[in-house]
Amino acid sequence: MMNELDKKRTGTSFKGYLYARYDQLLPTFGEPRQPIHADNKIDVEWIIDTPHGVATIYNYKDGKAYLGDSGLNPEEIYEWHVGGKTSEVYGWIKERLQRNIIAGF
Repeated sequence: MMNELDKKRTGTSFKGYLYARYDQLLPTFGEPRQPIHADNKIDVEWIIDTPHGVATIYNYKDGKAYLGDSGLNPEEIYEWHVGGKTSEVYGWIKERLQRNIIAGF
């Protein structure tokens, strides 16, 4: 059965990359969730409400869920995928992260 966050994510697709450390994402977007996907392509994801609709930030095929012991831990990941239903969510996510990094949060 799908929970509310899974329902929000339904219909999103890749919009662009976000280059940041895991510890830079945490203060801006909070703790990620450990999604349950049958294909194990994603280890962690954030589902974020933006003024432009729902956005997702997630790793893709580079973590331990997909690659086993040779995969990266979330703290080692620097390239994240941003998904959404509109392209505006990508710009909003990048701007929000950049603003918080500059502000020192």
